[in-house]
Amino acid sequence: MTELITTQVIYIALFILIIHSIETLAYSVRLSGARIGLLASALSLFNILVMVSRMANMMQQPFTGNLLDRASETGSIEQLESQFRIIIGASTLGTLLGILLFPTFIALFSRAIVHLTEVNGSVPALFKKGLTGGYLKRGLKHIHFPRFSDLKGVHWNEVPYRLFFINIVITAIYTIGVLSALYAAALAPERASTAIMASGLINGVATILLIVLIDPKISVMADRVLKGSGSYEQLKAASFMMVMSRLLGTLLAQALFIPGAYYIAWFTKFI
Repeated sequence: MTELITTQVIYIALFILIIHSIETLAYSVRLSGARIGLLASALSLFNILVMVSRMANMMQQPFTGNLLDRASETGSIEQLESQFRIIIGASTLGTLLGILLFPTFIALFSRAIVHLTEVNGSVPALFKKGLTGGYLKRGLKHIHFPRFSDLKGVHWNEVPYRLFFINIVITAIYTIGVLSALYAAALAPERASTAIMASGLINGVATILLIVLIDPKISVMADRVLKGSGSYEQLKAASFMMVMSRLLGTLLAQALFIPGAYYIAWFTKFI
C-alpha cells in the first residue's frame, strides 16, 4: 500500500484536485458577470483562474511522467494502473469540491468584479484590497453550500440536456487524455514516445470541442440575461447542469481509462 500511495501520487492528486476545482468554479464566472452586469470584467478575472489551472497542470506533469519511469524500471504496470486511478479519483473529488463551493464563489466573485472596477482594473490592487482583515471577515459571511432553493423558479424543460451529455464525454476525454497516453506508453514501450506525445493531441481536441460546442451556448445565455431577454434562473440551471456533467464525466473517465490506453497503443502503430 505504501508503494502504491507514494508522496508523488499525493502531490499529483493535489494538483489534479486543484485543477478540477478551478475548472468547475469557472462555470460561475458568467453567472457572477450576468448577476451584476459586468460580464467583460468577469471574463478578465476568469483568465487568472485559467492561468492558475494551467500552471498547476504543468507542475504535475513531470511527477506523473516519473510514475511511468518507475513502473518501466520495476515492470509493475498493475501498480501504475492503480496509481492513475487514484489520480482520476482526485479529479472527481476536485469537481465535487468545486460544486460545494459554487454558491460561495458566485457571491465572492461578484464582489471581486465590483472591486476590480473600483481600482481601475488593477489586479494587484484588487488582491491587496481583498486580503485585508475587514474584507476577509466579510467574505466568510458569504460561505454557504448549495441548496435546492437555489434552483427555485427554474423551468427544467428549457435546460440544455444535449450539452449536458456532450460535456460528460468531453470531460471524460480531457480527464484521461494524459493518463491514458502514459499508460499506453507502458503497454507499448517500443512506441512510448509516440504514445506520450499523443496526449497533447487528445487534450487539444477535447479543449476545442469544449470551446466550440459548450462555451458559446453558455455565453449566449449570459448575454441574453444582460439584455433582459433571458432568465438568470435559467442561466443558473444551465451552469448547474454543466458542473454536474463534469462530475459524471470524471466518473466515466474511470471506465474509459484502460480502453483509451489500449486504443492509443494500437493507433501508434499507424503513425
